[in-house]
Amino acid sequence: MGTKTKDIYIYVLAALVVIAVISVVVLLIFHPMPLDNKDALMLGLGVLVAKFGDVIGYFFGSSKGSADKTALLSQSPKPPQDPPQP
Repeated sequence: MGTKTKDIYIYVLAALVVIAVISVVVLLIFHPMPLDNKDALMLGLGVLVAKFGDVIGYFFGSSKGSADKTALLSQSPKPPQDPPQP
C-alpha cells in the first residue's frame, strides 16, 4: 500500500471518528435517552470519546510531528559517499 493511500485512510478514519462523536453528542442533547440502554450507550460514547482523543493526539501531538520528520528525512538528499581507499 502506497503512502498516499495510507494517508487517505488515516484522514477518512479520523473524519469518521469525529463525525461519530459529534453525531452521538447531538443525538444525546436533542433526543431523550432510553433508560434500558443507558449503560451501553454511555460505554459506546466513552469508547468514541477515547478514539477522538487519539485522533486529536495524532494530528496535533508528537505522532504527527514524528511522521512529518520521517517524511522530510526520506526526501532529503543522500550525502555523497567517499571513494574507497586504495
